[in-house]
Amino acid sequence: MRRLAALLLLLALPARAEVIALPGPEGAPLRAILERPAEATRPTIIALHGCGGLGGAARPPRLSAREREWVALLVAAGHPVVFPDSFGSRDLGPACGRADHPAPPSLRAGDALAARDWAAAQPWNRGAPVLLGWSHGGSTTLHAWARAEPGALSAAIAFYPGCGPGPMGRGWQPRGTAPLLMQLGDADDWTPAFRCVELASRAGGRMAYDLYAGAHHAFDAPDTVALRRVTLHDGRQVTAGPDPAARVASRAAVMEFLARNARQ
Repeated sequence: MRRLAALLLLLALPARAEVIALPGPEGAPLRAILERPAEATRPTIIALHGCGGLGGAARPPRLSAREREWVALLVAAGHPVVFPDSFGSRDLGPACGRADHPAPPSLRAGDALAARDWAAAQPWNRGAPVLLGWSHGGSTTLHAWARAEPGALSAAIAFYPGCGPGPMGRGWQPRGTAPLLMQLGDADDWTPAFRCVELASRAGGRMAYDLYAGAHHAFDAPDTVALRRVTLHDGRQVTAGPDPAARVASRAAVMEFLARNARQ
C-alpha cells in the first residue's frame, strides 16, 4: 500500500512538488501542495482550487491538467506556488452545486490568508504573496482579498468567480486594496460574468476584468479537455471547457498583470 501511495503521489504532482502541512485558521493543520523554482525571484502564489477539490482526504492531493499547466507557467516565471487543500484537509468531498457545503468561499478565505502568512514568512519568498483562484477558488480569492490587511498582498486574480447572488450580491462591498484582476467568459452559465462586471462597477477602479467573447466556465482548461455539459449537485446543467483563444489571451493578461504588480 505504501508503494502504491508513493506511485500515486508521483503521478499526481508536478516535478519538484511537495506535500506539506502548514498552520491553517486558528492553528488547525492544512495540507498543501508546494512547488518552487530552483531560485525564487517573485512573490509566492497562493493558488486556490475549484469546487472539485484536490482529490479528497483518502489519497494524495493532485492537480488537474489546468492547474499543472498554470503551475509550470508560474514557476518558470520565478514564482513559488502553494495550493492549500481546503476540502481534503477537512475530509470533505466536492462542493460543485452545493450551497450547503461545509467549506464555502467565505470560510476558505481563512485558509488562503493562513497560507499567505505562512508563505510570507519563508526565506525563499520574495515580496507580498499573490492570490489566484478558479471558480469556487475564485470566489474564495474575492473574499480573502476583501479581508486582507493593506500591504498583505501584491495582487489577486480570480478566474470566473461566483459574484452573487448571495453573500456577494448587492450588499457586499469590495474593500480590498491590492490590485485585483478577474478573468471572465461572457458565455459562462455556471458563474455568470455580468454579476462580476456589476460588482466591479462598485469597486471604484480597484477591480479590473477581462471579458472573453463566447468563452464558457473553465475556458483556460487545456485543449485535451472536452467542452461538456455538467450536471451539478443541485440539478443545474451548465457548460464547462476550453476556449483556445480565451485561454491564450488570459495567460498573456495574467502574466502581464503579475509582471506589473507582483514584484520583489
